[in-house]
Amino acid sequence: MDDGLRRRLLGLETTYDSVLGDLADPDVIADSAQYQEVMIRHGELKPVVDAFRQSTVIEQEIREAEELAAAEEDGEMKEYLTSIISDRTVELEELDARLRTMLVPKDPNDAKDVIVELRSAAGGDEAGLWAGDLYRMYERYAERHHWEVDPISMSWADGGGLSFGQFAVKGKGAYSRFKWEAGPHRVQRVPKTESQGRVHTSIATVAVLPEAEAVEVELNDTDLKIETFRSQGPGGQSVNTTDSAVRIIHKPTGIVVSCQDEKSQLQNKVKAMRVLRARLYQQQMAEQLGERSAARRSQVGSGERAEKIRTYNFKENRVTDHRVGLTVHALDAVLDGELDGFHERLAAEEAAELLARGESESATG
Repeated sequence: MDDGLRRRLLGLETTYDSVLGDLADPDVIADSAQYQEVMIRHGELKPVVDAFRQSTVIEQEIREAEELAAAEEDGEMKEYLTSIISDRTVELEELDARLRTMLVPKDPNDAKDVIVELRSAAGGDEAGLWAGDLYRMYERYAERHHWEVDPISMSWADGGGLSFGQFAVKGKGAYSRFKWEAGPHRVQRVPKTESQGRVHTSIATVAVLPEAEAVEVELNDTDLKIETFRSQGPGGQSVNTTDSAVRIIHKPTGIVVSCQDEKSQLQNKVKAMRVLRARLYQQQMAEQLGERSAARRSQVGSGERAEKIRTYNFKENRVTDHRVGLTVHALDAVLDGELDGFHERLAAEEAAELLARGESESATG
């Protein structure tokens, strides 16, 4: 364990001892709100401190075994001590890695449901077909995690492509996984309409919004302009005879959302409000982080072919995530929803960066 990590853990151990004192303080016990806060802090610190103390015990055992091995003359006993040192060293390395992960700041949105937006970008009709393929990939991925997919607004073209899709994914930890899908997805393949067999490159963009609770985003009726219109199907034809589709304009920000997939105007309004809350929540989060340039636009980019977070190459049966340089030759499996390998690598890299940043700030603070 390096000195920077040890200093952080020693500081947390001191804080934990202080928290234990607070739990025994009659004044804290008498104040239910304060006692609850202390209990939460205790729950956060205990697994970290327990693991740190366990690592300290193992380090001591390794030192003692090394001292005995250095002085031991019996070959069999020396071999036994060496094996103990080796086993305990592996255990210590695994424990240290777990401690580093435990110290990474948690994303407060990770447990939330998500709203995902898909758009066809560069590539014409083929981009729409690709957006439809991505939607089916995400459906299968959600099934693997036993999450529910709830379409909000899906605009399918006559040829079967998806020009715009908006759907919610409900389930514990949905955002913690889907957030890695935000950005431009590039496909390289021969379109069904290509008679010369030439490979085309197309782009579909993905935006991922953590779904906000009503208490997290306050919406005033006076700030909303609500319009109704008839739902439109492929080619623009009307699919019903009532004004059941809903468009909501948030006047202070200019954000516009619409929903037409449900037959009931009320159901469409409820879904549109969910999307509006998600967009406003993301905007608030971006502002709190000092990133006032819309995070949603930064996710999807401009939609040009040169931009991408991931490339799907059909001819080579290859999928490459450019953010971490990970390539797999199992395109069918990925399109069938096997995305965890990418997400775990991305999460590990982010954790390493956050931990390094935290250690740097601790060293200079």
